[in-house]
Amino acid sequence: MIEKTKLNRGWTLSCNVTGRRDLPAEIPAQVPGCVHLDLLANRLIPDPYLDVNEITSDWIGKEDWTYRCSFDGSPDAGKVQELVFEGLDTVATIVLNGEELGRTFNMHRTYRFDVSERLKEGANELVVTFRSAYAYGAEMEAHYGYRPNNYPGPGNLMRKMACNFGWDWGPTLVTAGIWKPVRLESWERVRLAETRVSATLAGADGRVTVRASVERHDGVPAKLVATIAGVRHVAEFTEGTDAVEFQLTVASPQIWWPHHLGAQPLYPLLIELRDAVSDDLLDSYSKEIGFRSVRLDTAPDEHGSAFTFVINDVPLFLCGANWIPDDCFPSRVTAERYVSRIEEAKAANINLLRVWGGGIFERDDFYEACDRAGMLVWQDFLFACASYPEEEPLRGEVEAEVRDNVVRLMPHASLIVWNGNNENIWGFDEWGWRPIIKDGVSWGLGYYLDVLPKLCAELDPDRPYYPGSPYSGTMEIEPNADEHGCKHIWDVWNDVGYEVYRNYIPRFCSEFGWQAPPNWATIEESVHDAPLTPVSNGVFHHQKATQGNDKLIRGLAGHLPVPQTMDAWHFATQLNQARAIRFAIEHMRSHRDVCKGAVVWQFNDCWPVTSWAALDSAGRRKPLWYAMQQAFDPRLLTIQPRDNGLAAVAVNERTLFWRAKISGQRLKLDGTVIAEFEFWRLLCDRFEAKAFPLPADIATPDDADDELIVVQMLDRRAFHYFVEDIDLKLPKPEFTVSVIKTDEGYHVRFTAVSFLKDLCLMVDRLDPDAVVDSMLVTLLPGESHVFRVTTARSISAADITPGTVLRCANDLVTQG
Repeated sequence: MIEKTKLNRGWTLSCNVTGRRDLPAEIPAQVPGCVHLDLLANRLIPDPYLDVNEITSDWIGKEDWTYRCSFDGSPDAGKVQELVFEGLDTVATIVLNGEELGRTFNMHRTYRFDVSERLKEGANELVVTFRSAYAYGAEMEAHYGYRPNNYPGPGNLMRKMACNFGWDWGPTLVTAGIWKPVRLESWERVRLAETRVSATLAGADGRVTVRASVERHDGVPAKLVATIAGVRHVAEFTEGTDAVEFQLTVASPQIWWPHHLGAQPLYPLLIELRDAVSDDLLDSYSKEIGFRSVRLDTAPDEHGSAFTFVINDVPLFLCGANWIPDDCFPSRVTAERYVSRIEEAKAANINLLRVWGGGIFERDDFYEACDRAGMLVWQDFLFACASYPEEEPLRGEVEAEVRDNVVRLMPHASLIVWNGNNENIWGFDEWGWRPIIKDGVSWGLGYYLDVLPKLCAELDPDRPYYPGSPYSGTMEIEPNADEHGCKHIWDVWNDVGYEVYRNYIPRFCSEFGWQAPPNWATIEESVHDAPLTPVSNGVFHHQKATQGNDKLIRGLAGHLPVPQTMDAWHFATQLNQARAIRFAIEHMRSHRDVCKGAVVWQFNDCWPVTSWAALDSAGRRKPLWYAMQQAFDPRLLTIQPRDNGLAAVAVNERTLFWRAKISGQRLKLDGTVIAEFEFWRLLCDRFEAKAFPLPADIATPDDADDELIVVQMLDRRAFHYFVEDIDLKLPKPEFTVSVIKTDEGYHVRFTAVSFLKDLCLMVDRLDPDAVVDSMLVTLLPGESHVFRVTTARSISAADITPGTVLRCANDLVTQG
């Protein structure tokens, strides 16, 4: 059997530039890890996530670094011994016992070096030297010539996590290091070289296709033995061939579904490589397999052309969010952290995470957690917001990287699409790249329309590939059209207010977003300004978007008053973010017959920052998280403009029809009923959005600055206001509150005396580790709501202080 020895102990790190006299000659190093984390662990740099410390770390990415370790070896003529590096970041030279093994140029690949003839008995010295990414980038720019890039740094000229060089939500922390495990593998006779596994449905049956190749040390006859769900298949490698292909059929398996539709049964697949004569086990491969089908419908229709994911023959509306690397230093994202983040996404009614192209192919732990959670995954190839040379050596690196990662990730049931790039075709078409990129100069299109689709068709034919996001399906149509393909909406936020979302009915919106600061506890943990203000040094440094703070204030215009204090600024911008995204999602979902997906930018953060995220870097839920939970509810009731009036729109993504009466009232804010109505025996079928026009006397505005409409369908409720909050005569908030101890924390019960709009309990201001189950709750006079708070700290009613812990739109309007 193949032997695998981890090489994760005894590493040291040194800087190769003697000019930095403040560094020790050598420090202990953690593998997997990176230079920044080793310097931080040895107290040689301040935490770059705090205050403005990021800028004190700029020098790290401009230096060369060397990792060293010693490990025991034992030469054996009967075995092949190989050093395997799962991830090297990025430009590295590997030396064993003074002899160079090779050089690497790609963060996203696995590298394997035969050291059979180079191992010594006893101690062996392994040295990995990383060259500055900036220095290599300058060399590559001289080689390729300039290519436009929307962000600083040479990320488009090498195969490294692009957002390392800074983004409009991320710091510039240019890493180097052994960021994934390294090991010594010893094997004899034969080993599995590449194992490609795909699973789908074939009618009522599950079909697993296995394509495997081996690497041989001698001519021993070998066979593969594959088993799944009681089905066994033996495939022998015939003389002169090192590859086999076969299928296993599982009769009537349980089907894998996205979490909002069904269960996620997973079947263990075991593939064993055995000696065909002795039956000795030589190598093995195992995965958990889910059976489901997937296709992407892009057929022409009366609206243009579709962009609809069809899972198990069901056309779905996907409720999604974009996923960025969860830490600037990915090696410290644990399997448990992946599970926690994905469970948070699932709890927010998200059923798709789009792994964005400026980051990384995540570790297996991420996709395994998505398989178990029923979380669909859209995987970008790693090209984002830049033009990319298509010449060597980059082209060869791209091809090798794609092969590595497609083969690694293709068994996962959660993965439903490969996407060629993020915004690069759009950038070429609309961002002023055309005059810069002369005729005959490559910029990446050959990857998206030729290299990538060919590799996907060869390696993973059961899963769809799409050239880009946004993209309209052909270069003959502008890439961000409403009527075709997938769309990004970024004039909203960048240039105009969120009410403009209703100007668009895209076929599928794969990016749209709105900014807000992280939660208060996260700000206090990461910034030590005294006082904290939106423009104090630390707070402002943790805002990376161009004119981001100005856009936050501009986005309040027409909706909420300009805040006058830090507390008001923090809540107003968080509330506005939540409302903007809820507004957009409900609009898109109400047009389900045309639009088949809303993927919010973004779900998570990589460090404490003012950003578009719903979950901040500490894992705390922003108000946006709760807005997404509400707007992505599989059964949504919303009030939308239709045919010069208003309609209640029921949207049903459940497997059962939704039948109930719709009742509604037009009310004064003090609770006085002006008019009432009911619709009886109304039916919204599964996977349907159905609109019910409201009576004219209910929906007519009449400049009603103290009125609203409330519509109810079973336990779902929707509100409509005739004017924005800035013009709405919201009363000063009046309520009673009681606090009851529970096993997990407290139940905090509010009873409204006055009308309360978007009531929020900011529990992180009571306990940084506290979690509340709900937020953005609107109560009519006399109504009550219970917030369920999970915390280990003691809480009393006196702690629920208005203006900090307790917030609602009323106090923004009445107090500023």
